[in-house]
Amino acid sequence: MECLIGITGKDFVLVASDTVCARSIVAMKQDHDKMFKLSDNLLMLVSGESGDTVQFAEYISKNIQLYKMRNGYQLSPTAAANFTRKNLADYLRSQTPYQVNLLMAGHDADDGPQLFFMDYLGSLVKAPFALHGYGSFFSLSIMDRYYKEDCSKEEAVKLLQQCLNEIRKRFIINLPRFTVRIIDKDGIHELDSMSASD
Repeated sequence: MECLIGITGKDFVLVASDTVCARSIVAMKQDHDKMFKLSDNLLMLVSGESGDTVQFAEYISKNIQLYKMRNGYQLSPTAAANFTRKNLADYLRSQTPYQVNLLMAGHDADDGPQLFFMDYLGSLVKAPFALHGYGSFFSLSIMDRYYKEDCSKEEAVKLLQQCLNEIRKRFIINLPRFTVRIIDKDGIHELDSMSASD
């Protein structure tokens, strides 16, 4: 029932995640933040089993901070994504696999904005836009049709709004609010939370 959305623009990555924490038919929380800050220019969005998502995200976050302390510099988004993927794949082959799907978004001084799609099986792909959850069934066609590689922040927000409108219109489950952030060369910026417009 969760939904994670990422859109890469000319010099930024726009990410959004729903704020509902639910189990079966019960919504337990309406203000749950599914984004974890890994460094100044790196953000991880997680969905899946509630215990697994928090535990795995904190494990990755602390190990990335440890790497910075030991080496004096931060991991690039590509390096962080590959580190995360290796850990996810290793745990998959253990007695305690994590049921976690994630998007990793960041900005690198050399390579610019980057967005990575990763699922619980440890597959990793760099993508111009990516979605996880049931919302992807309704939004991927909108992304395919309207996404432009060099879109501005305003165009990306408009595209995100189109996706949210479609999710509200077509999805039987109510996802009333989405947390929205932008990652660019200056860091991570919080935008006003969004919901579908009538």
